[in-house]
Amino acid sequence: MMTSSIPSLCTVLFLIFLIHADSQSLQDKERVVLLKLKSYWLSPPALSQWTSTSNSSSHCDWPEITCTGNSVTGLVLYNVNLTIEVPSFICDLNNLTHLDLGDNYLPGDFPLSLYNCSKLEYLDLSQNYFVGTIPDDIDRLPKLKTLILAGNNFSGDIPASIGKLEELTTLHLYTNDLNGSVPAEIGNLSNLEVLWLSWLPKMAPWKLPFDFTKLKKMKILRIREVNLFGEIPESVGELEALEELDLAQNNLSGKIPSGVFLLKHLSIIYLFKNKISGEIPQVVEAHNLTIIDISENKLTGPIPQGFSNLTKLRDMSLFYNDGISGPIPEPIGLLPNLVIFKMFNMNLSGTIPPELGKHSPLEDFQVSVNRLTGKLPDGLCKNGKLVGVVAYENSLTGELPSSLENCDSLLVIEVQDNKFSGDIPSGMWNALNLSYVIMSNNSFTGELPEKMSHNLLRVEIRDNKFSGQIPRGVSSCKKLQVFDAGNNLFNGSFPGELTTLPSLASLYLHQNRLSGPLPTEIDSWESLNVLNLSRNHLSGPIPEKLGALQSLTALDLSENQFSGQIPNQLGILRPNTLNLSSNLLTGEIPTSFENSAYDKSFLNNTGLCTSTSGLNINICSKSSNSNTDSNRSLPLILSLSAMLFLLVLLLLVFFVRGYLRRKDGSDADWKLTSFQRLNFTTSKILSGLTESNVIGSGGSGKVYRVPVNRTGDFVAAKRIWTNKKIMEERLEKEFLAEVKILSSIRHANIVKLMCCISSETSKLLVYEYSDNRSLDRWLNKKNRPPLSNLSSSVHHAVLDWRKRLQIAVGAAEGLCYMHHDCVPPIVHRDVKSSNILLDSDFNAKLADFGLAKMLVKQGDLATMSAVAGSFGYMAPEYAHSTRVNEKIDVYSFGVILLELATGREPNDGDEHTSLAEWTRRHAQEGKPIADALDHNVKKPRYLDEMTAVFKLGIMCTETLPLNRPSMKEVLHILVRTCPQPVRREKTEYATAPLLKNSRREGVLGDQDGLATNV
Repeated sequence: MMTSSIPSLCTVLFLIFLIHADSQSLQDKERVVLLKLKSYWLSPPALSQWTSTSNSSSHCDWPEITCTGNSVTGLVLYNVNLTIEVPSFICDLNNLTHLDLGDNYLPGDFPLSLYNCSKLEYLDLSQNYFVGTIPDDIDRLPKLKTLILAGNNFSGDIPASIGKLEELTTLHLYTNDLNGSVPAEIGNLSNLEVLWLSWLPKMAPWKLPFDFTKLKKMKILRIREVNLFGEIPESVGELEALEELDLAQNNLSGKIPSGVFLLKHLSIIYLFKNKISGEIPQVVEAHNLTIIDISENKLTGPIPQGFSNLTKLRDMSLFYNDGISGPIPEPIGLLPNLVIFKMFNMNLSGTIPPELGKHSPLEDFQVSVNRLTGKLPDGLCKNGKLVGVVAYENSLTGELPSSLENCDSLLVIEVQDNKFSGDIPSGMWNALNLSYVIMSNNSFTGELPEKMSHNLLRVEIRDNKFSGQIPRGVSSCKKLQVFDAGNNLFNGSFPGELTTLPSLASLYLHQNRLSGPLPTEIDSWESLNVLNLSRNHLSGPIPEKLGALQSLTALDLSENQFSGQIPNQLGILRPNTLNLSSNLLTGEIPTSFENSAYDKSFLNNTGLCTSTSGLNINICSKSSNSNTDSNRSLPLILSLSAMLFLLVLLLLVFFVRGYLRRKDGSDADWKLTSFQRLNFTTSKILSGLTESNVIGSGGSGKVYRVPVNRTGDFVAAKRIWTNKKIMEERLEKEFLAEVKILSSIRHANIVKLMCCISSETSKLLVYEYSDNRSLDRWLNKKNRPPLSNLSSSVHHAVLDWRKRLQIAVGAAEGLCYMHHDCVPPIVHRDVKSSNILLDSDFNAKLADFGLAKMLVKQGDLATMSAVAGSFGYMAPEYAHSTRVNEKIDVYSFGVILLELATGREPNDGDEHTSLAEWTRRHAQEGKPIADALDHNVKKPRYLDEMTAVFKLGIMCTETLPLNRPSMKEVLHILVRTCPQPVRREKTEYATAPLLKNSRREGVLGDQDGLATNV
């Protein structure tokens, strides 16, 4: 028996040997395949531990590898800089079930060779450069459970064969160029749990082609911004497992299916920005809801009482539904987790729930433009989280809530156009972060406190009953940009402390009881744009230094008791709007005001006269000056004789020089038109136009750095010169556009045009010189694999993050001024980092307005004769349309924000991609934003600020112009992002305080709304 068992034992040992040999053979084969993959993909650093050395560990221990039974089943090569097509031999890993190649630079069509991976269950090809169509025979991967093709350039139809992947649980196709149909067969995927089809901007209008009766396992349904229309099918209410429903930003109509608010597991509803009508379902049993955003629709009827039972609710956003009426259910004020409460631009009436804010960490409270009455809830800031109180345009009464007394989190108060009364809680003015106080057109009383927040940017309290003197403590508000206290009962002398505010851009103190003279020392008002002191009792002379305020564009001193002559300096300044009527002024008005633009500026000043007619004031008589003339006749004659002699001498020099020029073949005579006081001559500029002084060049000419004196002062001279007639006409238009714009606007963040010099063949624009040149010279080059179209410019020193943030705020302020303060508004059309100049303190100045266009009316579209701009910065609609508005500048500025945050270049990609597209894909995939930020400046203490700027850049570069914020909103967010030391000390524009049309999480998955989180 022992003998007979020996062959059996040998057989077993032999089989073990064969199994071991086969196993070893399989491992060796897989190791060879993996090393071949590494070599094929040019040995990316992430695969450095994949090595063939004999003492190396098993390939199952290599990073990015998952093994089951010593055989490779998972390969995760996510974000490892793969740039070459997927090779066919990847499926020589016979047991591969999980393949993740996401977030790389893989080109080409869908890799059909993957069909040989017969066991594949998980396939992620997202965030790459794949093109072409999704194969019609995709069902040749029948075991697929997860298919992620998002963030590519796939086009055409979604193939019906996807409906044959019976095991599929997750399907991501968002952010592609798909422009065909969506198959009804997707509705057959009974195991499907996640369907994500959002952000397909090229889709033709389509309806949901499938009902949801078979999709019982669906947990997440996201079909946002895909040109979807029609009604939401009632069958969506049968998705019992549904946790998130996102159909926002489409063209959906009809009603909200009644079953939606009955889904027990539903946590998030995004239906905002559609055309949904009818009443909100009144039966609410979805008690797991944390977010309800059904804003910007056409909903009607009351707010459901059932919302009061949603104890997990954090965000209730119903705004811009002007058909929703009736009261706000009072128990909503008891919700314990409510953070965001947005009910503005509706038709609500009654009182606000009195308990609101007492029981939850309320941050964002917006109920403006309704018919609400009664008081604001006393406990709005009881939990110390409140950021904004926005309740303007209602019929609210009483005093402001006492909880605002010590609300340090408070940033914004907008309660204008109500019926509030009483004194303001004095402690409110001291809130650490308080930046915007707008409470005009109420009946507030009392005096302003001596101490106010150092962070105040905008104070608008006009049309109230404030009294007393404006306190000296206002001098501590160094960042204050707008102070509007018109039509109140303020008295006493003009507060000299206001003249110490360097950032003040607009000052309105009209219709008060101020008296006495104006201060003569106003040198700190470098940024002042508007000064309105009309209808007071002010007296004395008009300060001469008002004429030295280069930014002043509007001056109203009417209906006071000012006396004396109009300063000649004011005539040199020539503000766009001037009203000195109804005073006691005397003498002859400056000659620069003798035109019809000022025909109502000097009325009711009996002592004023003019040398010309047309201004509705007296003509200066010769007799009134006869004595003076006779007394000065002899000196005048002598002076005229001397001038005549000099004139003859100059003419002689002129003719000699002209002769020499013609002899030498030089340019024709130059004409200088100045816009500032100049400390140089034409000849000084012309002599500096040498090659050694060239600091830049472009399609229209060269830019020179020209020294103008011995003390080291420079100017920048941009020369436009061509001999081609067709080009001359184009450049002439650019030249005239730039001169027209820059000579008519003044702002600290717009480059100052000093003069223009022109001849028959050349034109020069002379600007103030910016010591640190342009922003593009300072930004880091991107840290990506080298591409053929990258610039080879010299690497400059790295800008630290705080300087980048300072530059972003400054540039935003300049664009804000152009878009919102200029009449008509101005569109730059070529915003880019090379057109942002930096002075010695790294303050930003917008430059190069050759492509700018003044709009006919604010908000109107202007048709341009040709598309102009720079690749990487051009908004999508601008590349294929000549009809533009301010939103193209917003897009370009968003690209600059992304440059600042990521350190990448605007055309960071191949010929099909840009930085804006790259960042959007990064965010849509849900990858950590920190991974996209510039590692050269990224530090833990800056991470929140950089993240906020990154998000804002994506919002500004939305595909649809309507979805982009305005520059007012952009500036508001940037100012809130800035820490105090970074905010500019000399800023000239402050925006309105809270985003009245704030967009929410967009591609970022941010659920708390822009105004709160950014």
